[in-house]
Amino acid sequence: MHRWIFLLAAAMGLPAIASAADLPKPMGTGLKNPESVAVSSDGKIYVSVIGEFGKDGDGSIVIFENGKFREFVKGLNDPKGLAAFGDALFVADNNRVLRIERKSGQVTLFAPSNAFPVTPQFLNDVAVDPESGMVYVSDSGDLKGNDGAVYKITPKGLVETVVSKANWPELQVPNGLVLDGASHLLVGDFATGQIHRVKLADRSHEKIAEGMEGLDGMAWDHYGRLFVSSWKQGKVWAIGRPGDAPKLLAEGFESAADLCLSPDGRSVLVPDMKAGTLTALAAQVPGAEVKNEPLALGTEVAFPNLKWTGWKGETDSGKINPLRPIVLTHFNDGSNRVVVATQHGVIHAFPNDQKAEKTEVILDIQDRCRYSDNQNEEGFLGLAFHPKFKENGELYCFYTLRGAKHPHTNVLARFRMNKDRTAADPKSEEILLTVEHPFWNHDGGTVAFGPDGMLYLALGDGGSANDLYDNGQRKQTLLGRVIRIDVDNKDEGKPYAIPKDNPFVGNKDFQPETWVYGLRNVWRFSFDRKTGQCWGADVGQNLYEEINLFVAGGNYGWNRREGLHPFGARGSGQKKEFVDPIWEYHHDIGRSITGGFVYRGKRASELEGAYVYADYVSGRLWALRYDAEQKRVVANQPLQSKNMPILSFGEDQDGDVYLLTYNASGRGIYRFARGKE
Repeated sequence: MHRWIFLLAAAMGLPAIASAADLPKPMGTGLKNPESVAVSSDGKIYVSVIGEFGKDGDGSIVIFENGKFREFVKGLNDPKGLAAFGDALFVADNNRVLRIERKSGQVTLFAPSNAFPVTPQFLNDVAVDPESGMVYVSDSGDLKGNDGAVYKITPKGLVETVVSKANWPELQVPNGLVLDGASHLLVGDFATGQIHRVKLADRSHEKIAEGMEGLDGMAWDHYGRLFVSSWKQGKVWAIGRPGDAPKLLAEGFESAADLCLSPDGRSVLVPDMKAGTLTALAAQVPGAEVKNEPLALGTEVAFPNLKWTGWKGETDSGKINPLRPIVLTHFNDGSNRVVVATQHGVIHAFPNDQKAEKTEVILDIQDRCRYSDNQNEEGFLGLAFHPKFKENGELYCFYTLRGAKHPHTNVLARFRMNKDRTAADPKSEEILLTVEHPFWNHDGGTVAFGPDGMLYLALGDGGSANDLYDNGQRKQTLLGRVIRIDVDNKDEGKPYAIPKDNPFVGNKDFQPETWVYGLRNVWRFSFDRKTGQCWGADVGQNLYEEINLFVAGGNYGWNRREGLHPFGARGSGQKKEFVDPIWEYHHDIGRSITGGFVYRGKRASELEGAYVYADYVSGRLWALRYDAEQKRVVANQPLQSKNMPILSFGEDQDGDVYLLTYNASGRGIYRFARGKE
């Protein structure tokens, strides 16, 4: 801020300031006009301190650690907006933008005032694209509604205008900035109290929130909730989901400035300029709080004595040969045997007994299943037993075909067990569906029978990145969706039937197998055995992972949406035709979701009704609870984790849930246990 804003606010009439008695005790005090706070990737907290308004050379950047502030860089003018990216800090310092090396504290002039198309009057907030390093800075103009603009600065310091009065006549006093995905920017207007989303590809904009006069700063948390401060009103709001109205989180600040998320992600850090303080508020939405306390539940190796028939942890040439269990399920015949399929194409079975010592191979299709470690999203990916397996002995497999004319061909095939149900004959294979993928990744592959007896199959968008062929939204394809077929009957020309109640039957624009679409790479989906609800985890690309509740006919937005955010140059805000996820998390805490199951077992009773899921990259585990009546998530509680890459989850006959990982010991099946890490 600047003394001009004090004058502007006074002229506009400051509201009565609420008592600060209910605010948490500040983390730190004694700063002279703190404006902005930023947290670096290593968890350090930086605060810009203006000092005396209009006086050059007395501004600084301080670090908050061990309950105290210490000076990091001094000699600045009026430093306001502050953002951390990589090894640097970017600071809006009156009419210039500075770059500060975090290791050395060296200050360089990143964008001088003469680099801007128009000489800036009041550079204010700063935001950085976390992928490209592109810097965005707002110029609040004369603070009376004139000459405001937002600029983009390339990593080389080249400046161009994003929005100004020329292409946005209603723009008044642009202040707060935050990226919304990687291709859209949120701009908060101090004078109007509105937030607009700007599409960077064409500079168009749309209003997404209002009612926050004096808007100063904006910050996302890890779960798609937006927090907004008002310098003028001394308030902080929370916006839970796109389209929601702002809800007052706290009031009583003298002048709440540019906030940010705390290092642990559980709080929002708010500098109070007039009070000279830094305060932490719980990152929650009033009336829609999400329980996030960790559960005292960890994991332990399941079936510790198990030997895998035909498998060795080392090849004949001495190379490590990890076992890659990719599916864990059961025969659905009351025998209480566990079935595990490996990504190489071998299906094992063994008693559901922790003392089990040896598996039996019930099907080995390595001769036709294509898998390699450098293309590890292919191979054997899905397995399901027919609901009437006890009578018909049928199992359904989804795998990548070795030696196919097209190198990335997946097949859905039916096999039949022998009469005594001890093994399946590889020669009994009947291919039901062949799917060609343009690339080796994003194969999907979950196969499951729903409570309606129909077979459901997840197919990825075709792979590579950005959904190059627009398969998520293209209607005449089976890619980027979950399909639904009837394997007990046949339509003319097909080895299966199309269920008559499929949502797009009779719609010539769609393939009739389509059940839901607009998906990138569902890894995994499952049906809640109690309610029948289908849960799907869709792996994100740039910034967000998501959890969906699948409903027949739903379009889940890819590649116009990633999580709750617009994606790419064609990205879109919230629309009626798109079904938003019930939950998302940012790549700061995980980069590849592994979907699990709603827990309906008896052994870990504290998980009853919770959807357990993991992140393959970070190895984190959570138990998420969704309230169907309130239509929102009410808990997302971390579980104790060994930070191992979770390939998949499985469920036994009794509803107990298992976690699958790969290693050369063969001890890659885990289960939940109390008092374990």
